[in-house]
Amino acid sequence: MVKFNATIHQFKEQGEKTGWTYIEVPIDIAEQLKPGNKKSFRVKGKLDTFAIKAVALLPMGGGKFILPLNAAMRKGTLKKKGSMLQVHLSVDDKPLEPPPGFFECLEDEPSAKLFYDQLKPSHRNYFIKWMGGVKGEAAVAKRMATVITALCHGQDAVAMFQSLKANKEKGL
Repeated sequence: MVKFNATIHQFKEQGEKTGWTYIEVPIDIAEQLKPGNKKSFRVKGKLDTFAIKAVALLPMGGGKFILPLNAAMRKGTLKKKGSMLQVHLSVDDKPLEPPPGFFECLEDEPSAKLFYDQLKPSHRNYFIKWMGGVKGEAAVAKRMATVITALCHGQDAVAMFQSLKANKEKGL
């Protein structure tokens, strides 16, 4: 586990990251966590006393990484842009678990299961994170149904999100 202090920042104009709140993970800290790694990887630990797990560090070039702070993290730490955080991180190698019932639904749709099984683990994780990114059983079930439908159509997560966006623009 590595320990360091970090200031909370917020992107102004940064493409898709505009408005994101984040902390920087210095090169030497990233090297201690995953030597020689330049790709995104998951970590667990604490931000002050707020526990985190399965959170991705994102590469920003030159060996630097950021840890995006979602609403739950900001609320859990009671801190915002400009504040300091005590950070404790270690690599989180535990596989992501889909919501309960997901594998049973896949068994009912052989074409979806076949497509899902052929995806790289990192691509499966996009679906798993999205399904688990809402509260309430009804919301999770709705997202699970959307994922199963996308998989039946041979869509990866990117294609599914593009399809959802196109349908929303059409008012569907």
